[in-house]
Amino acid sequence: MMRGTIHKLALGAAAAAMLTIAGCGSKPAAVSGAAAETTKAVAISTATAITREVPADFEETGSFVADEISDIAPPVAGRVIKTPVNVGDRVKEGQVICELDHRDAELRLEQARAQMAESNASLRQARSRIGLNDRAFDADKVPEVAAAHANYQSAMAMAKLAAADAQRYANLVATGDVSKSASDKARTQQETADAQANAARQQYEAAANAARQSYEVVSTSQASLDSMKAQLSQIEKALADTTIRAPFDGYITARPIAAGEYVALTNKIATIVRIGSMKLELQTPEQRASLAHLGDAVIAHVDAYPGREFPGKVSAINQSVDPNSRIFILEARFDNPDAALKPGMFASARVRQPGGAPGIFIPQAAVVRDKTTDSNQVFVIQDGKARLRVVSVGGTDGDAVRILSGVAPGDVVATSNRAELYDGAPVSPQSQAARK
Repeated sequence: MMRGTIHKLALGAAAAAMLTIAGCGSKPAAVSGAAAETTKAVAISTATAITREVPADFEETGSFVADEISDIAPPVAGRVIKTPVNVGDRVKEGQVICELDHRDAELRLEQARAQMAESNASLRQARSRIGLNDRAFDADKVPEVAAAHANYQSAMAMAKLAAADAQRYANLVATGDVSKSASDKARTQQETADAQANAARQQYEAAANAARQSYEVVSTSQASLDSMKAQLSQIEKALADTTIRAPFDGYITARPIAAGEYVALTNKIATIVRIGSMKLELQTPEQRASLAHLGDAVIAHVDAYPGREFPGKVSAINQSVDPNSRIFILEARFDNPDAALKPGMFASARVRQPGGAPGIFIPQAAVVRDKTTDSNQVFVIQDGKARLRVVSVGGTDGDAVRILSGVAPGDVVATSNRAELYDGAPVSPQSQAARK
């Protein structure tokens, strides 16, 4: 009985071993089928990258800035009473954009004008006192001085006549023709005439000195009047400064103040931009420093106006290269009569260059835009497999796109079933043709 049991166990073990062997033998067949499925070639269409002659232009990006920007500050401090402009308004040069309280300035101006009139009256009186006219000052022309001078000349003549008479009588006394008393009388008359002449001279000199002093008063009055004129001009300017005007034609982009506020000299009244012409600052790699020249034509595009081209010219080249980014600023100027371009707008621009250069082109269908990496990719076919390449693209020409880097002339690229491809995927090209 025990022998039978042992025999049954042995048969069961043998059967289990056979089943195990059978199961192990079936697995390699399944794995082989999966490998065949994953290595199946992807059927694709292809095209060959070709070279074409293209203009030797280059493209850059940048932002537009206003031709002129002015943050307007008040020339005098004061309280705002009126702000006749708002953000977005177009203003003309000289247009009022803000008014400050000007009552104090008007009162000071009235006072200065009254003082000016008083100074003018004092000057006219001083001038008339000495008979001053537009000619150079001459004390002898003053009426009082002229009269004193005439009296002095008359006294001098009388003194000379008396001296001559005294001398004649002295000679006659010596010959005995006249008495000594007559000679003494003549000498006395001479002395009297001399005294009168001396007194007339002193009167004349005193009158001349008085005239000169009066002239000094006129000079002082004239200086005072000139000072009053300068003060009046300053007060008139202070009054004019309470009315703040636009320095040029443009648009108001900021107006941070309102009526009732008190503004100091450091406050900003408004910001005005001039956009009749605009400047585009292009971020340009240093490798292109030798390509750009003043006056080169520039064609710009902005997202706000799809399909519209804005023509401009290179107006300035910054000679300094940023040591970190290795770029320099290329400035182009654009006429903007309709104000379509706004400060801060992002733009792509093509800088025109003379002559031509070879360009590599492939069909647009070969380019895949990867949103994850924000890059353009193509699959280049090598040895029956697809090789992923990241490319830099330029402009388009019909259904072809220019490749700036990543693809060489003669490379074969996939143009269909790109979603099924990956780097290293086996492919089965169905057709291959160069695009011409």
